[in-house]
Amino acid sequence: MDQINSYRDLRVWQRAMDVAQAVYELTRSFPREEQFGMTAQARRAAASVAANIAEGYGRSSKGSYLNFLRIAQGSLKEAETHLLLGVRVGLVTETASAPILTQADELGRMLRALIVKLESHASD
Repeated sequence: MDQINSYRDLRVWQRAMDVAQAVYELTRSFPREEQFGMTAQARRAAASVAANIAEGYGRSSKGSYLNFLRIAQGSLKEAETHLLLGVRVGLVTETASAPILTQADELGRMLRALIVKLESHASD
C-alpha cells in the first residue's frame, strides 16, 4: 500500500480531479449563452468535489474530515445532475456525457467507502 503524505496521494482525490477535468472539457462545447448558467454551475460543482476532499483532509479532526467528504458527495450529485439536465435540454448528448457519469459513479462509490471506513474508526 502506498504511503499517504498529502491529499494528492489519495486515489479518491485523483479521481475527483479526473471528473472535474472531464466536466471542464465537456462544457467547452456548451453554447456561449450558458457561460454563466449551466457551464459555470457544472464546473463549480465538479471542482468542489476535489476541493472538499482536500479541505477535509487538511482539517484537524476526523469528524470535520467526514463532514467535508459528505459535502463532496453532495457536490458530486450536483455535478451529475447538471450533466443529466444538459442532456435533457439538448446541451450535450448522452454519448458524450455517459463516460463522465460512469466516472462519477465510481467516484461516488469510492467516497462512500472512505466515509464508511472513517466512520468505523471514529473512536481512533
